[in-house]
Amino acid sequence: MMALVRQQRLGFVASVAPDGSPNVSPKGSLTVWDDQHLLFADIDSPHTVRNLKTNPRTEINVVDPFSRRGYRFAGKATVFHAGALYFQALDRYKREGADVRRIRAVVLIEVLHAAPLVSPAYTGGFSEEEVRRLWEEYYSRSPNKTVVDLTPPSDF
Repeated sequence: MMALVRQQRLGFVASVAPDGSPNVSPKGSLTVWDDQHLLFADIDSPHTVRNLKTNPRTEINVVDPFSRRGYRFAGKATVFHAGALYFQALDRYKREGADVRRIRAVVLIEVLHAAPLVSPAYTGGFSEEEVRRLWEEYYSRSPNKTVVDLTPPSDF
């Protein structure tokens, strides 16, 4: 689970706006902070940060786009604009090569629940290798098609 989050780095963070409307925002800085927490940097996320300050409940989805497998994490967010954790997070991002000058805040998510996320593509009995091959072929050869145009190769 941790390896997938670190490898993908892209998570889709859901929050609730003050008017009750949903907000889903991609976060390319998502990483594992420790065994119980995820972290992302606020680079240009004013709506997400505002929403999480008002209502800290969130869900984050991380999915490998080719294997169509991943995880969903439900938790509680805390936004840090300063303090020890903020500077520790900046140090970590800097060691990983990030331009930390763009980071306005960091958001720590206490993971309260985690569950696998698996595509319906597997209900047809396909292996992960077959699903991966199918989506890699789709992305490389079919840039103008939609998912409804997707059909398994004849050798499936």
